[in-house]
Amino acid sequence: MVPSSFAAGAGDPPPIPGARLGSADSPVRPLLLWVRTGTAHVRLDDGPALHLEAGEGAWIPADGWAERAITTEPGTVAFPLCPHVGVGARGLSELTRFDVPSGWQTWLIQLFNLQVTPFSGLGYSPQAIKELLRRSGPRSPAPVEAGRNPGPEGFASPAMPRARGARAVAEELTGDPALDLTVEQWASRVLSSARTLRRDFLADTGLTFEQWRLLRRLGAAVEFLAAGHDVDQVAARVGFASRNGLTRAFKGRFGLTPHEFGRELCARPGADGLTQGAAARQTDDLVRMMRKTGTPAAPDMLPAASTPPHTNDIHVLSWIYQGSGYLDIGDQRYERERGVATWIPAEVDHVTGLRENSVSLPLGDASTGDLQLTAPLQVRFSPAWDDYLMFCSISARSGLRPDDHDSRHILGLFAEQVAAQRALSVPMPTDPRARAVAMECLRRIGEPGGTRDVDVPADIHRAFRDETGMTLGRWRYAARMRIARDLLAGGAPPSTVARRTGYAHLPTFSAAFSRFHGLSPRDYQNQ
Repeated sequence: MVPSSFAAGAGDPPPIPGARLGSADSPVRPLLLWVRTGTAHVRLDDGPALHLEAGEGAWIPADGWAERAITTEPGTVAFPLCPHVGVGARGLSELTRFDVPSGWQTWLIQLFNLQVTPFSGLGYSPQAIKELLRRSGPRSPAPVEAGRNPGPEGFASPAMPRARGARAVAEELTGDPALDLTVEQWASRVLSSARTLRRDFLADTGLTFEQWRLLRRLGAAVEFLAAGHDVDQVAARVGFASRNGLTRAFKGRFGLTPHEFGRELCARPGADGLTQGAAARQTDDLVRMMRKTGTPAAPDMLPAASTPPHTNDIHVLSWIYQGSGYLDIGDQRYERERGVATWIPAEVDHVTGLRENSVSLPLGDASTGDLQLTAPLQVRFSPAWDDYLMFCSISARSGLRPDDHDSRHILGLFAEQVAAQRALSVPMPTDPRARAVAMECLRRIGEPGGTRDVDVPADIHRAFRDETGMTLGRWRYAARMRIARDLLAGGAPPSTVARRTGYAHLPTFSAAFSRFHGLSPRDYQNQ
């Protein structure tokens, strides 16, 4: 089954703003920065900046530097990556520039996807982890976090809070569980108060902030351990001050030490995803590339993969960059083709899958309060949108983002396309030329003056009257008001809706909306 989709990428994507990643935005660990397009700058302490152009990468060491800063210029797409732990253990202690062969570039996008989407191609079987931890059985939580047991799937990430400030904090910690800010610092960062933040975590998740953070860190530790990382490195990557701290918390939660967990998991046969041997070989190849001792062939792409059945407490937006995939809900299969972004609805049991040599990227998510959604919604983006959507994924899932980053911006972008898609419920002409005019009107609906007649022949005007019962002008008006209604229902303020539907002045839009729907935009939204 394929949900109806609207060709969102027919127009030009928004401009890509500059972004930055500072020491406060990431834990002290090695990074690999790859510049896909544009220009990036890397600076360690007060040293000279390293300038990177498209197709170049940099190894950024972790130790010996008080400050690390990465900035990107407008129009730049740069991926911050956390390679296999073996890379950092092989003597790469200096800031190192290297060229990225074209054959490696898609694999690096895949590597980013793997580090931000747990249990997918990381060299272990999700089912094996479930069986191992279920067999061990979750024990009592560590003493410092006593009071709540999240259930038999103890390794899974805890529920995400829905309040905006708490959710922003949770998203940051999901992307980087090692961030070590106090509740007061987090509250200041999301323009809230410590008291409100604590209250929202407890009300929305049933966990205190400290309990939620501990479970998130332990979930991330499971992922890294299962991918073959050693315990010391995992402790640092997920925010524990020492190996002993991770061991105590891990054993208190799962009943076995990280070392015992890794040993037992390795003894189990692998399933989908890369093998540990393949991961090690790719590490060796990556080091060779950075040291310029050869140009190794790019690693193999992922085999076909799928998730176990699961539900999310939020709507998740996922985009197919390469290949194809699917979304199974009950007995229905929704195909996901190259360029298609899919809102996967919250609180619905589902399975997502990728076919061989396919790559998807998460673009963001939305709470059930921000988006009313009970079934998948899809929008097709043209290849011209690839760089912008990659930038959205990086901003949503890493600390490299604009200073004024708003996690809801992808919702607004998609809302315009969904609203335009739903405007197709306005009667459409069947005449091919008249239908082409209708689709062009929808594509230009947000441009001031973009819906006015531009040399439309008389026979097309006649086709609109005969086939829709409306003049072309009336049809455009109905489409704009349908889009405006859906944007308002999604929570967009009337002034924003006015601009998105091509009105230069709010009073003009309000009067038009009131004539069509019988109540003002504000009254409609309140209702």
